[in-house]
Amino acid sequence: MTRIATRRDWLKAAGALALAGAFPRTAMALGNFDFGARSITVLSDGNLVLPAAFLFPDLPKDEIDAFLAAHGLPTDALAPDCNVTLVRDADRTILFDVGAGPNFMPTAGRLTDSLAEAGVEAAEITDVVFTHGHPDHLWGLIDDFDEFVFPEARYRMNRAEWDYWRADDTLAKTPEARKSFAVGAQARLARLEDRIELFEPGEEVLPGVEAVDTTGHTQGHVSFMLHEGSDSLMIVGDALSQASVSFERPDWPYGSDHEPERAIATRLKLLDRLAGERSAIIGYHLPHPGKGRAERDGAAFRFVSD
Repeated sequence: MTRIATRRDWLKAAGALALAGAFPRTAMALGNFDFGARSITVLSDGNLVLPAAFLFPDLPKDEIDAFLAAHGLPTDALAPDCNVTLVRDADRTILFDVGAGPNFMPTAGRLTDSLAEAGVEAAEITDVVFTHGHPDHLWGLIDDFDEFVFPEARYRMNRAEWDYWRADDTLAKTPEARKSFAVGAQARLARLEDRIELFEPGEEVLPGVEAVDTTGHTQGHVSFMLHEGSDSLMIVGDALSQASVSFERPDWPYGSDHEPERAIATRLKLLDRLAGERSAIIGYHLPHPGKGRAERDGAAFRFVSD
């Protein structure tokens, strides 16, 4: 049985590789563009460092090593960027996810620095919309003083995701390697109990922002489609989380997915839709700023950055 990497393993890998200079912290960078009347900025929250043994636990190592090497990627660990999307219009300043905060991984948790570089104060955020409750998307909710980082925001989450993390038996059913994820999610979501607004996939979460069911990565993972006339842009969260693997081998199980078979089905359906509609996408873990498109490539797909 393949051993699942724990958060301690991640932290050790991140620390060792950072000290070795293999994966320096992502420089603060901003991706700015307009989408109709909206202004969109993709903010860096830094990056993660994830052992390949965690990401691909159920595939032959020689096959994975050959694929990664052919794409110029290291075979021991990957360092995916963390891209937080900020959308501004005349009425709202919206964040999609809140980053990892200071207590998850030393290479992440840079969102407040990136907001400062963008000239946005935390108190200006009117809405926070979550794709899911993993640490690198949720733990930035509170700071080192246990205060809300975005005190004026209204918070929104898919009801199924909220119910999953808040259920009494979730911690007991969570594999040992991920129990800290459940503990962290439950502690933070408890703080939101009086402030959260729950929605269902298919609903318009905010004007012009449709929630799209992309379950599999977690039990209630959602993506968000923004509409502007005939144009569309999907914030995909972690439904597509690696620029080579997720597009070229969407049929491969991915170690961070809670429900691997369901996640595979979601990726295939999502890629087919995105390529067919030629929608732009922003991926949380695609190369910063994570913006591009999915194109068909024979029987598979490829990510083409803008």
